[in-house]
Amino acid sequence: MNILIAATKNTLHQHINITGSKSESNRSLLLQALYQNVQIENISNSVDAQVMQKGLKVHHGEVNIHHAGTAMRFLTAFFATQEGRDVLLTGSQRMTERPIKILVDALRQLGAEIEYVKNDGYPPIKIKGKTITKSKVSLAANVSSQYISALLLNAPQLENGLELTLEGKITSVPYIKMTVALLNEIGANTNFEGNSITVRPLNAANDTTLVVESDWSSASYFYSIVALCQTGTEISLSSYKANSLQGDSVLQEVYRQFGVETSFNENILKLKKVTEIPKSTNINIDLANAPDIAQTIAVTCFGLGIKCELSGLHTLKIKETDRLEALKTELSKLGAHIKVTDKELFLEPSQAIKENVEIDTYNDHRMAMAFAPLALKVPIVVNDAEVVSKSYPDFWKDLEQLSFSITKL
Repeated sequence: MNILIAATKNTLHQHINITGSKSESNRSLLLQALYQNVQIENISNSVDAQVMQKGLKVHHGEVNIHHAGTAMRFLTAFFATQEGRDVLLTGSQRMTERPIKILVDALRQLGAEIEYVKNDGYPPIKIKGKTITKSKVSLAANVSSQYISALLLNAPQLENGLELTLEGKITSVPYIKMTVALLNEIGANTNFEGNSITVRPLNAANDTTLVVESDWSSASYFYSIVALCQTGTEISLSSYKANSLQGDSVLQEVYRQFGVETSFNENILKLKKVTEIPKSTNINIDLANAPDIAQTIAVTCFGLGIKCELSGLHTLKIKETDRLEALKTELSKLGAHIKVTDKELFLEPSQAIKENVEIDTYNDHRMAMAFAPLALKVPIVVNDAEVVSKSYPDFWKDLEQLSFSITKL
């Protein structure tokens, strides 16, 4: 489905309810699979969460997680550490191009039985679950935090727990802290100091209800909308926590640079455009701890006609697509002057934005949603718009509440 998006007005006052965080939901679902007395509220309605739920129930046979990278990592560790499971874990064509070797090597260090079916280091993989007795493992610290979280989430049910050593500078620390906090919430004994994380065995979890906070990554698109609107624009979102576990909650500080003020009224997050920013502004941010908001920030800067330098983006090349190259291609179509390396993005101030440009989404939900706010400036076409179902199925419906016109082509 391709759609044409245009804006009918440039000052908004609206409230949006956003589904639970995909990141928190998938972590909570795995813990619930390990401990049946763990309950979950406000679970994400995303396709990724549905794929995770379905996969956790499989004992024998094929598990196809399609584009769900989080499910691929978390389920690899889950199946490998569950005695008696015998599965073929596979996914989309893009998933077979996304590396899994670092996690597989770590699990093999612990004694797991995992085989590559086609290409070494990549899915699909054949996994025979077994009781894991080894407890010490190490891996590079600058890899996707999902590899690390996959090991940690399954650690409480390992016979001797887990002692994980991270080598080098850690990437996406907030997501690791989210995992550790959820483990603590169900009663696990953990310790995270420096580059060492320890999780003790947990025979029985506390009777716990994990309340999933709404997704801060999803909130980023509304921050972008407010930033691109006139002063006085307000949008409120629910349900959010001032003391969020999610790394993308750094949006509060980041978008202050765009003139957007953040406040809370209990679980309601309020965004308000309080000032216009000068064209001479240079946004320079290290996003090593929150790489998923890079696309949104880059598009916001382009829409405002300001300079942008983003670093810490080395994990973006192995996402649903190579997000750095995808950003370069699609922003260039719109008239941007942009350069990327394997970990950085440099955007020069723009003078104009081309209208009715077709934005390709590369099977990447964030490409579709990050570019949508530009419709406040010019009409744009988003190809394969249904890709948003991966994390935020109601996105286009919510956008229509904000006086955007959406036409199927």
